Amino acid sequence: MSFQCVVVTPEQQALDETAEQVVIPAWDGQVGILTGRAPLLVKLGLGVLRVDTAGGRSRTFMIDGGIGQMKGNRLTILTNEAVAAEDIDAESARAEYAEAEARVANDSKTREDRTHQLRRARVQQDLAAGRKA
Repeated sequence: MSFQCVVVTPEQQALDETAEQVVIPAWDGQVGILTGRAPLLVKLGLGVLRVDTAGGRSRTFMIDGGIGQMKGNRLTILTNEAVAAEDIDAESARAEYAEAEARVANDSKTREDRTHQLRRARVQQDLAAGRKA
């Protein structure tokens, strides 16, 4: 059995495929989605989205926040950013990490932004290296 998985960002529809299983990075941990799942609405965090397609292929994306809804046999993910693993440049991710590491955090907002940028760069590095974050 399979279900439809759609990933949408403000700029584009990043994915619309039939999936056997999807693992999403919820705000408080990973959630696995299979066909026939009870309805679900979940806040998403920063992390790796893995989509196991009906053809036996697995696709991974770095996503940054948003919401996910499973209703019927359709999973819809609305996110601020979705970057396919194959589109991530390891050198750019390393540079982003170094830039965030060099930032001076003088207040709580800057500290939060720096921490988020470090986590984002680490997820990108892991995906570019072919590892799961």
